[in-house]
Amino acid sequence: MTQNRELAIVTGASSGIGFELARQLAERGFDLIVNSADEERLRPAAEEISRRTGAHVQPVRADLRSYAEAERLVAAVAATGRPVAVAVLNAGVGEGGAFLDTELEDEFEIIDLNVRSTVHLAKRLLRSMAAAGEGRVLITSSVASAMPGPFHSVYNASKSFLQSFSQALQNELKDTPLTVTALMPGPTETDCFHRADMDDTKVGRSRKADPAQVAAQGLDALFAGRDKVVAGSLKTKAQALANKVLPDSVKAAVHRRMAEPGSADR
Repeated sequence: MTQNRELAIVTGASSGIGFELARQLAERGFDLIVNSADEERLRPAAEEISRRTGAHVQPVRADLRSYAEAERLVAAVAATGRPVAVAVLNAGVGEGGAFLDTELEDEFEIIDLNVRSTVHLAKRLLRSMAAAGEGRVLITSSVASAMPGPFHSVYNASKSFLQSFSQALQNELKDTPLTVTALMPGPTETDCFHRADMDDTKVGRSRKADPAQVAAQGLDALFAGRDKVVAGSLKTKAQALANKVLPDSVKAAVHRRMAEPGSADR
């Protein structure tokens, strides 16, 4: 890696918002360690970013649902001998469908990746940043964090955890050189709804935000030291404003209309 560039790490970087966050960090002058469990997509993504930006991009395949795999990523970062200036904890997964119908193992995967791995990496990386005397962390939450999620219940709950977690850390660290920013996108044009088996839902078929726009707004907020940012379209920002005033029962009903299986054809 080139010593005149700072180092950033991005999880969930093989596609979607994570890929755009990594690409745009490279354009802003960072070398990268990029992570995903999907090696077939991760390596070409890393090569594309390096080719387009000139950054040194090291892919590290690790399934962060596993404690040992998360530790392996931490070890790969430490092996560079360089401080991490920016950590983007973006890896996440969802599972659509009624809670009574989905598999328990799938729900645990959401918790392990979205919640457990984020806490794990934040603990390791923030301590290293504190020792180095500086660092910025971006945690991908969601506008879904502010609303109950019928037919996406564990996913929304996981994002509520991340939102609370990131804001608590931001407050704890407010008198230090470290910052934590919550990135709150709405529905974004990625393959997450397809992977969550939500192609037949209204939200699955709806027009969505551009991941490049979401990433740019997230990074602008990160480098400005903001505690959170609602990123994406004007529709997403309007939804976030509505979430502040609507009761949970109304937000749950709205979410149900968008996420219930078969809703796209109603």
